[in-house]
Amino acid sequence: MNAFKDLLTPVQEMKLRALDAWHRALENRQLRMDCPDAYHDELLRQSDEMDRLGIVSWTEWRDLRIEADQAYLRAVAGGDYH
Repeated sequence: MNAFKDLLTPVQEMKLRALDAWHRALENRQLRMDCPDAYHDELLRQSDEMDRLGIVSWTEWRDLRIEADQAYLRAVAGGDYH
């Protein structure tokens, strides 16, 4: 499957992998239900690390944090139990 080889630059690939990891953490239902605080902390930690490394822009970082906050509020409201 060499058709897709080298379509992304190393920087694009790093960003894609980082965002994929962040979204997998966002979808981690078990952690979200077991410990919403740890769930939220992990999302914030990953978004801050992407910002620190220059992987995401300020706007993207802000949007990730807003999405993390909204997911946390749904978690503490029991959104997974409905």
